[in-house]
Amino acid sequence: MSRRLRYQVAVSLDGFIAGPNGEYDWIIMDPSIDFASIYKEFDTAVLGRKTYEVLTAQGGRGAMPGLDVVVFSRTLRPATYSGVRIVNDDPSEVVAALKAKPGRDIWLYGGGELFRSLLDAGLVDTVEVAVVPVLLGGGIPLLPPGAAMKLTLADQKTLPASGIVALSYSVPGGIGPAPRIRYVKSAKIRAKKGRRAGGKVVARRPAPKPTPSAKKKNARSQAGARKTRRTVKSSRA
Repeated sequence: MSRRLRYQVAVSLDGFIAGPNGEYDWIIMDPSIDFASIYKEFDTAVLGRKTYEVLTAQGGRGAMPGLDVVVFSRTLRPATYSGVRIVNDDPSEVVAALKAKPGRDIWLYGGGELFRSLLDAGLVDTVEVAVVPVLLGGGIPLLPPGAAMKLTLADQKTLPASGIVALSYSVPGGIGPAPRIRYVKSAKIRAKKGRRAGGKVVARRPAPKPTPSAKKKNARSQAGARKTRRTVKSSRA
């Protein structure tokens, strides 16, 4: 079975994946998102030049943990680094060949222009967005203008701490259905991790059993309390 090409990205409420100058500081880091779990779903990431330059601005060659990164560019010279390959080839041909190989799913990491070209080529199988509750007012759109397409909702989750809404859609004619959203930690898992301190699990100790002398003392206290209540009741009569 062919691998899925999945466009998985954060997007503002007004439909932008980055600010006018490529800013991404508006993206909220919600504690319930398990990024390690996201990376395990893929073994390859494809992205355009602009997205690649955002990654390299953080330092390094744009490598991503556990993934083979393929960068499509018409201006950068072809090159190969550790975990990263820059190509000038037609993205549709390269992605079609990648999908035909065995392995995990392929992450369409960005940006919008690459998404549009691969969508028009019929190669995108899912659209998975994390809608961040912020209005940018302008920037790089999720998808440049082009043909309309109706998607099918496969799963949705709301993250109360941040207000992020995660949505997973299947693309008509693609390899589907779109996967369930598994990268959001459950409340039980977050609570369990929260009880861990310094690698030690905080456990509740059972309450100590009362000694014989404590039992007698408690019995005398209860008898005295009953006597006091009878005395108060008689005085009110």
